[in-house]
Amino acid sequence: MPERSQAESATKAPKAPKKTAAPRRQARGERRIAQLLAAAASVFCRTGYAAASTNAIAREAEVSPGTLYQFFPNKEAIAIELGGQLLRRAHEMHGQAFLPENLEKPLPELLDAVLDPVIAFNCENPAFWALMHGTGIPGIAQEHEELHSGLLTRVEGVLRTFCPDGTPEEITRTSNMILAIFKSSLDLILASEGAERAAYIAEAKTVLLRYVEPMVTAPHPH
Repeated sequence: MPERSQAESATKAPKAPKKTAAPRRQARGERRIAQLLAAAASVFCRTGYAAASTNAIAREAEVSPGTLYQFFPNKEAIAIELGGQLLRRAHEMHGQAFLPENLEKPLPELLDAVLDPVIAFNCENPAFWALMHGTGIPGIAQEHEELHSGLLTRVEGVLRTFCPDGTPEEITRTSNMILAIFKSSLDLILASEGAERAAYIAEAKTVLLRYVEPMVTAPHPH
């Protein structure tokens, strides 16, 4: 009888240990990364990327530098991760702003439909502006250039709808001017708050409307 019990126990597969620790550690790690990225966003906005340091980011996140280095080897790695997340969200936002049904709106309403989500995204994510301009990080610079090219293509598509008589060169030149005007306006918008910000937003829309409206040759959508 004892021999049978030993034989039976020998044939039984050992029970696999419960896998609870790894997912728990992973969840903690993800929360820590999110904490560090949020801290980096604050530091980049406050000091700019060039003046920021890993020590400042660790202080902002209320962790030790050693804890930060467990997840990111340097400031550039943090910026690339944060920039990548923001760029993905920016791509999604552009898709929402340039919905096909927006092209059926009159030009003033079209400007509202396109500009409002773009402005809101930049106001809610000031680190995006801080990282995309002047950081010189190769990965971010390349992806931002791709984002700009995609945005230029979208603006050209809108202009072709409203200005079908424009040559390809005219459409591209006008689209570049629209983006340049908007980016300059965004500097003022982000530097202001409250009623002053709202006033600059209204001014930006007025400038763009007065620039584009004389070029419109297509019949009114309605």
